[in-house]
Amino acid sequence: MLYLTDDTGLLPFFLPLGIIGFYRYLWYAVKLCAWLIYQPVKPKARPTYRSDQDVTIVVPTIDAGEEFKIAAKSWLACNPKQIIIITEDKMRDPLQALADAIDPQKISVLTIPKANKRNQMVAGVNATQTEILVFADDDAIWKPTMLEQILACFEDLKMGGVGTSQTVHAVDPNGHQTVWEVIAGFRLTIRNVEVAASTHIDGGVCCLSGRTAAYRTLILKDPAFQYGFTHDLWLDKYPLNSGDDKFLTRWMVSHGWNTYIQVCPEAELYSTFKNNWRFLRQVLRWTRNTWRSDIRSLFTERYIWRRHPYVAFTMVDKIFNPITLLSGPVLVFLYLMEQVTEKSPTKTPLPAWNIIVSYVCWLLFTRGLKLLPHFFKRPFDVIYLPAWLLFNYYFAIMKIYALFTLHITSWGSRNFNEDHGELPPPTQLQQPMSPLSSSEQQQQFQEKPLPSTPQPPPPVAATQQQRDEIASISQDSPQISIKFG
Repeated sequence: MLYLTDDTGLLPFFLPLGIIGFYRYLWYAVKLCAWLIYQPVKPKARPTYRSDQDVTIVVPTIDAGEEFKIAAKSWLACNPKQIIIITEDKMRDPLQALADAIDPQKISVLTIPKANKRNQMVAGVNATQTEILVFADDDAIWKPTMLEQILACFEDLKMGGVGTSQTVHAVDPNGHQTVWEVIAGFRLTIRNVEVAASTHIDGGVCCLSGRTAAYRTLILKDPAFQYGFTHDLWLDKYPLNSGDDKFLTRWMVSHGWNTYIQVCPEAELYSTFKNNWRFLRQVLRWTRNTWRSDIRSLFTERYIWRRHPYVAFTMVDKIFNPITLLSGPVLVFLYLMEQVTEKSPTKTPLPAWNIIVSYVCWLLFTRGLKLLPHFFKRPFDVIYLPAWLLFNYYFAIMKIYALFTLHITSWGSRNFNEDHGELPPPTQLQQPMSPLSSSEQQQQFQEKPLPSTPQPPPPVAATQQQRDEIASISQDSPQISIKFG
């Protein structure tokens, strides 16, 4: 490192810190500008797809409680054609009872012998008969406009997957959020800015979050996809059950499909998070998934560099983020040591408390600027800024730890290797079940009024027409792999 000096002795330490800081905030300014310019896709007056004809919601779960009832009612308010709950055999009865209590006509429960999220998702795919499939977590709470906003993106025939913006739904029935939930909210605010920016700049995204994401069903019924999805190994040795949303996102990129994130109030998703220290275990699992997926995207598959270079650079930036973040405290500590060792009659060192307090105040101010979109909605969360600052440094260390423990593929709450069940080859998977007939919504949820415009073609005709058009597009894009069966 080139050391410059002045009378105060500050330059050797704060010149590198200044350069790093300038880069970090210039990079954030680029993302913020793109977020401000970003515009979500607006629904058409005469949409190609309608939720009551073209959408099936698939929910893989192993248990469900009161939050499931709230979530399921919010899904029904969006008027999907069908909701399929996929669980393990021993959970059929309690989940069937929940489904019967909500809407037995629209909600069906299917099972597989042993709990495994990816196997459950594939079973749900093969039970789907609609053009669009939406994966949702069992605690994902939607607004009534969610499906309308999602379907607007599929007017682009090359659109393969669509995600949404997110916010925190408090576990406490009174709406009080713990410090862990507030930190989760801070993370989601930053995520919403980042995905809107990347969507606007080059149409890419690091991950279509599995909390709620929609896909063209024909993509997921491809036997090649299903085999790769259910036989995903890290280092050809460690089977992966989590990280399904990362796999799906990479598949869209590598096979030529477009992706989009609807960041707008009408498509905002409410989701619960751990409201205690176990939130850190969730973050560790997500961090490992991010490392594995980003390494594959950047260095193994490498499609991301050509299709979404901005997203690729974002992934590279995240690799070095722990180093740049931790460099600040290290340089400040070195400066403190220099003040002590270089003390002389002609040089009065700065008090340690002065340096530390100044640095902490600067960190709180700059971190607060990044969270302004969050504080506009929840101004009282500003009191949690010190906790957010501590979490950031903890997270930087966690990322380094996660990098060296990528072989650990457990969920944290249970051992994946104990729960993992092998899935038969895709050709032996169960055939799609017949779609359930639609029924009237529960009385407290009014059905979305149908447009007064002429009705779209019957589902079968529309399906064939869409397949023909998409197949013609695939001929111009060799990365797209489509198999109709």
